[in-house]
Amino acid sequence: MSKLRFGVVVFPGSNCDHDTFHVLKDVCGQNTFYLWHKDHDLNNADCVILPGGFSYGDYLRSGAIAKFSPLMKELQEFAHEGGLVLGICNGFQMLLELGLLPGAMLRNKNLKFLCEHVHLKIENDQTPFTNQGQKNRVLRIPIAHFDGNYYASPDIIEDIIANGQIVFRYADREGQITEVANVNGSVENIAGLVNKQRNVLGMMPHPERASESLLGSDDGRIIFKSIIHHFTNS
Repeated sequence: MSKLRFGVVVFPGSNCDHDTFHVLKDVCGQNTFYLWHKDHDLNNADCVILPGGFSYGDYLRSGAIAKFSPLMKELQEFAHEGGLVLGICNGFQMLLELGLLPGAMLRNKNLKFLCEHVHLKIENDQTPFTNQGQKNRVLRIPIAHFDGNYYASPDIIEDIIANGQIVFRYADREGQITEVANVNGSVENIAGLVNKQRNVLGMMPHPERASESLLGSDDGRIIFKSIIHHFTNS
């Protein structure tokens, strides 16, 4: 079986690019390489990852400057043509700024930076990013963000729900969707969602930080295993 090509985009301020690279290359055994944000070539990537961090220091607002990086034009074309794109934390914020996903990010409800493990409930296992999970399965994955309070207008939320675009929701360890479990205040407890075409996923939790049991959880590996399965079994 040939290895997939994963491109990890690096911005000034990225701090999870090496973690993501390690998981894809060393843990999952895939062909993984960095993509500099000022380049204009995705290097024939099968899947492009926008990693977490603080691109451009989160000046103006998270992801607002990164969307103007030269490589983002190629990324948008790649996504519109059906290429797989995964945005993690700051990467999710970029996808919102680029208009590849609907909605926006607000400051966390208690106006505090959150760095802790949370529980996520898989709402949709019929995507390229979750096909190796099971609907309603609860994952334990860490978050690390200040602007993770997902918001969209009621009509957009209604559309997202109708199209099955919610992939992960903050839940308790039993999978109950509660206000207490919704640590940042996201509307509908949304922790991750896909576009209508299902080829772009944005999620605030960090699966790359939960892909080895040594780190306390390997639940995040499901996302990467699902991407690999999508290509090798399609």
